Amino acid sequence: MAPRSPSLKVIRPPRATTPPADDADALTTTRRIVDAVSAAIVERRLMPGTKLAEQRIADIFKVSRTVVRQALNQLSRDRLIVLEPGRGAFVRQPSAEEARQVFEARTLLEAGMVRQLCTQLTEAQLTRLRAHLADEAEAVARTDVPGRTRLLADFHVLLAQLLGNDVLAELMGDLLSRSSLVSLMMQSAHSAEESHAEHVAIVEALARRDARAAAKLMSGHLGSVERNLRLRPRSGDLAEALQPAAAPNRRRRA
Repeated sequence: MAPRSPSLKVIRPPRATTPPADDADALTTTRRIVDAVSAAIVERRLMPGTKLAEQRIADIFKVSRTVVRQALNQLSRDRLIVLEPGRGAFVRQPSAEEARQVFEARTLLEAGMVRQLCTQLTEAQLTRLRAHLADEAEAVARTDVPGRTRLLADFHVLLAQLLGNDVLAELMGDLLSRSSLVSLMMQSAHSAEESHAEHVAIVEALARRDARAAAKLMSGHLGSVERNLRLRPRSGDLAEALQPAAAPNRRRRA
């Protein structure tokens, strides 16, 4: 069996730059730090509110704090972290209102994406989508939390990439990053299996070139994720906070 294409690297396609030769090494290192922090956020290894100490990051990457500062400034522009004067850098903590706006933007964008994709999807692209679904299924089955989180997010970026629109793919990467921050704070009660099943249904609608069904399924998928986020502040009631969980843990949705 032919090997599958490697999985996408989550977040954004790199922004095109043509730096002077003297700055190339520093920019490469800056990008490595940006990509590492971004991936850690998406894969739920860095929680909202986590402090990102400059010196600690400099020690990890064996670079100067100036290079780290450049990376943190980029992450701040990407709205993944906040820089607080006198306190340092922290992973952003999105509000309930921001969560609603992120999912509203995704629904508007992604429903249109799948409608358009129905008109131009090739058999080779469909094969690529199905290979990605197989990777998702394997990650879910082996309880690979970082892997399935990355793959479930990458599905949406892949749809944008198949349209051949780099700007759209970059926008989707940014929205997925912000969605991951939302999910870290307001975990969904739905399982990764359900998320994967909804992806399968979307791809089958694309295979039938059924634009209406694909858009409806995508809107329903994103709406389901949003509805199951805890968008209201948690109760401050002490009895509720101390009450043991009655239900077994369920897998979390990406």
